[in-house]
Amino acid sequence: MDDSLKKDSILILDFGSQVTQLIARRIRESGVYCQILPFSQAEEALKKLQPKGMILSGGPSSVMEEGAPRIDKKVFELGIPILGICYGQQIMCSLLGGEVESSKEREFGRAKIKLLKSSMLFEGFNVKGEAEPVWMSHGDKVTSLPDGFEVLAESENAPFAAISDEERSFYGVQFHPEVVHTPNGQKILENFTRKISGCSGSWTMESFKKIAIENIRKQVGKAKVVCGLSGGVDSSVTAVLIHEAIGDQLTCIYVDTGLMRQDETEEVVSMFRENFNIPLIDVDASENFLTCLSGISDPEEKRKIIGSSFIDIFEEEAKKIGGADFLAQGTLYPDVIESVSFTGGPSVTIKSHHNVGGLPERMNMELVEPLRELFKDEVRELGKELGIPDHFIKRHPFPGPGLAIRIPGEISAEKANILRKADTIYIEEIRKAGLYNKIWQAFAVLLPVQTVGVMGDERTYDFVCALRAVTSLDGMTADYYPFEQEFLANVSTRIINEVKGINRVVYDITSKPPGTIEWE
Repeated sequence: MDDSLKKDSILILDFGSQVTQLIARRIRESGVYCQILPFSQAEEALKKLQPKGMILSGGPSSVMEEGAPRIDKKVFELGIPILGICYGQQIMCSLLGGEVESSKEREFGRAKIKLLKSSMLFEGFNVKGEAEPVWMSHGDKVTSLPDGFEVLAESENAPFAAISDEERSFYGVQFHPEVVHTPNGQKILENFTRKISGCSGSWTMESFKKIAIENIRKQVGKAKVVCGLSGGVDSSVTAVLIHEAIGDQLTCIYVDTGLMRQDETEEVVSMFRENFNIPLIDVDASENFLTCLSGISDPEEKRKIIGSSFIDIFEEEAKKIGGADFLAQGTLYPDVIESVSFTGGPSVTIKSHHNVGGLPERMNMELVEPLRELFKDEVRELGKELGIPDHFIKRHPFPGPGLAIRIPGEISAEKANILRKADTIYIEEIRKAGLYNKIWQAFAVLLPVQTVGVMGDERTYDFVCALRAVTSLDGMTADYYPFEQEFLANVSTRIINEVKGINRVVYDITSKPPGTIEWE
C-alpha cells in the first residue's frame, strides 16, 4: 500500500457483522480511506496500515461466551482513537474493566436515544433537542463502565447507548451508525474519522488511480501481463488501468465458455477492439467447458472446474505469446471479504471461483489485482476517471461461471440454449421499459424442475424459469427490484410463447445478505 494512504486511514476490525462493509462504505464516501481486516489480525494490521483511528465492528457473538472473538488489550495502549460499535462497544468495555450482561429487554430495529452530554462524537447534534433515531441490534448490553468512561446517550433499554473516554479518545455506541436507518449515522462516523482521528478526507478516485498506476509499474516492471477479460466493468477497468500503466506489455484474453449470454462474445470482442488499442486474444473453449461440466450437479464442484479450466487456458495462451509473468484479474473488495472467513464462519467458500488466495503452484505467474481495495460502485467511478464509455461501465455484471450458476443441477448445451433465449427476452424487455440502468443485475435462471402445462390443445412437460433483478451499490447487499405486475406478465408471456422448453415463469423476490446475488 502507498505510504500516503497509510498516513491518512482508518482500520476496521471485523467481528463478524453482516453490515461491517457498510462502515467502510460510509467512511470512504466521506473521502477517508479505510480497510476491513479480521479481528484476529489486529496486531499485524495495525503495523501494516498504521491507521489514524480504528473501529471495532459489531458481530453475532456474546462477549460472555467461551471462545467469543477477542483482541489483545494492548490495542488500547497504542494511543489512537477507537470507536466500538455494538459488539465492538461491549468487547471494549469488557477488556477495559467494565461489565456486560444479557439484557432482559433486547433491542432489534428502530429505537431512539437521548443525548445527555456534549461530545466530539456528536458534534453538530443538539443535546437538548428531540430524541435521535437510531438502529439497534443487540441482546447483550453494557451494565458497568470502565474507569474513565462517561455516558453520552441512553435509550429505553440501553443505559449506555453511547459512551466515551474523551481523554483517551475511546468511544462506544450500542447502535449501528453505518446503516441508513440511523439517519445521522454518517455524521457520527465523519466526526470520528475527521474531527477525532484527524483524517484529512482527501482520498479521491483520481488519487487512487495515480497510486494504482504507480503500484502496477512497481509490481510488473518490464514483464508481460495477461488479463482475463469478460467484458464486464471489473475486467474492463482492470485492463484499461493496467494498459495505462504498462502499455503493450499487456495482452487481454477473452474466453467463450459456451455459457455466455446471447451474442455476448461478438458484443464484447467488437466493443473492446473498437474502443481500445489493447492486444486481445479471442478463445472459443465452449466444447471443452461443456464437456468438463457434463454430469456435474454440485455448484461448488462446477465453480472449481470452471476456475481450473480458465487457468489452463490463460496458461496455454500465455505460452503462445512467449510467456507472461503476471495474470491480471478484476478482483474487488467484496470478493476478498467474501473469500476469507473473518470469524471462522462459512464465508470462506462464497467466492471460491476467484483466485483470491493466489494461483496454482504449477503456474509461474503472479496475480495483479489493482481493484482489490475497491467496491463495485467505486470501480465504476474509476472507469469514468479512465475515460471508459458508459456502455462498458453500466453493463450488468456477468461472472466467470456465466450461465453455469444459473442452471442449478446438471448442465447441457440444450439447457444453456433454452436459458440463453429466455434471458435475452428478459433483458430486452427491461431495456424497453427504460429500467436497465436502475437495476444492478438482472438474469434468468433455469430451475431443475419440470412441470406439466397446457399450451393450447397440447400438454407440455417443460422447465420452470425464474427471473431475478436486484438493486445494489457495492455488490455486497441488495434488494429485489419491484417490477410492475404488467411488466412481469408481459415478460412471462413472451418467454413461454417464444422459448420452447419453458412452460412456467416465476419471479424471485429474495433480498440478499452478503454473498448471494447469484443463484447458487
